[in-house]
Amino acid sequence: MTLPRHEFTKSWEWKSRIDAGDISAKAVVEEYLGRIEKDSTNSFISVNADAALKAAEIYDPAIGKAKPLAGTPVALKDALITKGLKTTAGSKILENYIPPYNGTVVTKVDDGGLINLGKLNMDEFAMGSSGESSAFGRTKLPQDESRVPGGSSSGPAAAVAGNLSPISLGTDTGGSIRQPASFCGVVGMKPTYGRVSRYGVVAFASSLDQVGPFALDSMDCALAMETISGFDEMDSTSAQMRVPAYGDAVQFLREDAARREKFSKSLRIGIPKQYFKEGLDAEVRTSVETSVELLKFNGASVVEIDLPHSEYALAVYCVVAVSEASANLARYDGVRFGLREMPAEEKTSLDQMYEASRGVGFGEEVKRRILLGTFALSSGYYDAYFKKACQVRALVVQGFHKAFKHCDVILGPTTPTPSFVSGGKKDPLQMYLNDIYTVPVNLAGLPALSMPCGETKSGLPIGLQVVGPAFSEQVLLETCASLEFLLDKKG
Repeated sequence: MTLPRHEFTKSWEWKSRIDAGDISAKAVVEEYLGRIEKDSTNSFISVNADAALKAAEIYDPAIGKAKPLAGTPVALKDALITKGLKTTAGSKILENYIPPYNGTVVTKVDDGGLINLGKLNMDEFAMGSSGESSAFGRTKLPQDESRVPGGSSSGPAAAVAGNLSPISLGTDTGGSIRQPASFCGVVGMKPTYGRVSRYGVVAFASSLDQVGPFALDSMDCALAMETISGFDEMDSTSAQMRVPAYGDAVQFLREDAARREKFSKSLRIGIPKQYFKEGLDAEVRTSVETSVELLKFNGASVVEIDLPHSEYALAVYCVVAVSEASANLARYDGVRFGLREMPAEEKTSLDQMYEASRGVGFGEEVKRRILLGTFALSSGYYDAYFKKACQVRALVVQGFHKAFKHCDVILGPTTPTPSFVSGGKKDPLQMYLNDIYTVPVNLAGLPALSMPCGETKSGLPIGLQVVGPAFSEQVLLETCASLEFLLDKKG
């Protein structure tokens, strides 16, 4: 099994070399900028070359030694607000928008000493599962450029899988970190809702959106989570919870066989019977089941669980997400910021200017979701659609709470299939089904990660999803680290 984590230098490895004086931060940044310049996956929308080189030149290893990722490169999904650097959200309506401030996550990245290589491609306003709806062209899967890397965080996943950045940050509204991580063969984590600040994130659906990292392995993912997590008074949904030392927890597990054995024997794994029904690709099923058996063989207990309302989760998500999107995207009116398109008529009304600006600025998928959301929130249909969806959402949450009385983590496939050929899913409903295993987690506000657990016969990565109770990120990362060790040993 050949995965990106086996081929490429990880951030923690770069950090070790920088701290030891074997290589400079500038040399590391130059290496990645050289690859970005030759890249053909269209992962980047904006490259921050001059600022990155300047930051690397003035980086002081003596000061940065105490910070786990200081001096190493990172790249950011273009939904994260960056002061003085174009932020487009993959949309023409924000094509030339340069923010006057940094989002909290970006500030944390800067304070952590990471060096921003640039802004990454994405489905427009994070609405998509393939990376094909960006106004700046589709992102391509590094392993096979005829295929999609997933979405909406297509650029962040492809950048790590294509060795353009060792770590990246994306956003996850219904699977937009985990699904592309699965397609690209990297680790991607969606934290608990409230663990990471949403201040300065271009909003899609505010009760679902969450920022998280892409990385080559569990260690890099843990260190990135340490860097970006924490309470933020600028975000009213931010949780006042202590941030554990995720990196230490993963390192202890990787280095200590006795600790690994103890962890495995204490781990209770739940397998949802709803996740292994018709529609799941045979090779995906085999890889996931093999991973579960590996953990079981090494002492973990496995129990079948019931998530009875999971079959309704995708329908609930579609109503809730589009409803919140229609409200959030109302701010793009051609008046305050972004594109303004004036009709050709001599006398133009305000409504005509709104219509022209949004008609030109928004893509097809965004328009579709705005229309659906506006309909679901309309006075005649609010109770039948949005209110009902919120009620069923509560049942989805209850289902997870009951399941976690019997297990510590839930394991299953991240996606029903491996990556598909670009243009292969014209029907929007078929595209939405890519997220059938991931959307319930967002509805419940729980943490989850996707990690590579195998490959198809044709060499396409397969992802395993690990879900935990609220604020159990450490257990998820430890599970990922344990399974990485077992898979590498087996392979």
